[in-house]
Amino acid sequence: MDYLGIDFSCAIGSLRHGKFPEKDCLLPLISKLLGYCIVAASTTVKLPQILKILKHRSVRGLSVVAFELEVVGYTIALAYCLHKGLPFSAYGELAFLLIQAIILVAIIYYFSQDVGTITWIRALLFCAVAPTVLAGQIDPVLFEALYASQHAIFFLARVPQIWENFKNKSTGELSFLTFFMNFGGAMVRVFTSIQEKAPISVILGSVLSVLTNGTILSQIIIYQRPHAQKEKKED
Repeated sequence: MDYLGIDFSCAIGSLRHGKFPEKDCLLPLISKLLGYCIVAASTTVKLPQILKILKHRSVRGLSVVAFELEVVGYTIALAYCLHKGLPFSAYGELAFLLIQAIILVAIIYYFSQDVGTITWIRALLFCAVAPTVLAGQIDPVLFEALYASQHAIFFLARVPQIWENFKNKSTGELSFLTFFMNFGGAMVRVFTSIQEKAPISVILGSVLSVLTNGTILSQIIIYQRPHAQKEKKED
């Protein structure tokens, strides 16, 4: 019994005979199901951050460069997966995350007080290059190099935000729910990557995502608590 690329026959066969499915049967099934859960959850992962900015009409404490680098990273990762013809369960979340990340950057631009010329040049350059990359119309060697650099890009996308939080001792308008879902999704991807025997580079990328998102999540917990107490005192 195969549905959406998931083979249920092994587990159903064991249960019919009154037995609990074996480890070799159960773990691949769990891995596939978790993969689709990540794809489903990714459709709303950045929505809390978008809504928080719109509600407060502020991008206080948010690093523009960090969110721009996220868009670049998602574009490269999605283009590579499309080019390699991977199953949707292995990369589907990238498509939804890219769309939300682009919307988020546009909102940040809109509410930013000083969007300089260089920022607009970066945006126009991305709009010019992204379609070519997504279509896979670039040199294969360059494609592999871009994909190899995506983990560094995602890591560097978090560093400016982590530093901004540390410097200001505040996380501004960062959404706890968004980063909690990012952290949880990265944890699940570590498991699914190991289970599906993904390359070490892929597993390493997921581990880095756990560490960086976990760092920002802890900063939100640490820095927003005193800020909330201060607001109560002022009231």
